Amino acid sequence: MPGPDGDRRRIDDLDARLLRELDEAPRVGVLELSRRLGVARATVQARLDRLVERGVIATFAPTLDPVALGYAVTAFATLEIRQGRGQEVLGHLRSIPEVLEVHTITGQGDMLCRLVARSNDDLQQVLDRVTEFPQIVRTSTVIALSNPVSHRVLPLV
Repeated sequence: MPGPDGDRRRIDDLDARLLRELDEAPRVGVLELSRRLGVARATVQARLDRLVERGVIATFAPTLDPVALGYAVTAFATLEIRQGRGQEVLGHLRSIPEVLEVHTITGQGDMLCRLVARSNDDLQQVLDRVTEFPQIVRTSTVIALSNPVSHRVLPLV
């Protein structure tokens, strides 16, 4: 039996079709979505509003490609930080534009960062900026060679 939020969190067939259409054509309008889905415009708008309210659709912003912006190198850095200094480290990492994501993790290290750089030499400079912060004790970095499965969520729907 679903919990109190079980029904609110479900994605039904119409929601799934709507999300797939948006994934395939993010610039399509509500009227065109209603035509493609065979439902009223007001239904599409209500579904979109609900999906946004629930946080299923986090943004309508464009997906930017770092490579197209000149950042050809992607790397992942595992950081070990001084205990109790996570917020300070996060503030430092947020100030570095090439740090695209930060995850707190279990296992070896405390944070995992996705970084981009224009070249390997530039990556060294980015890493130097990351590690100059005294609350970061140790780092381990790997360079991504390719991205055969890019970030995706739609298969979960």
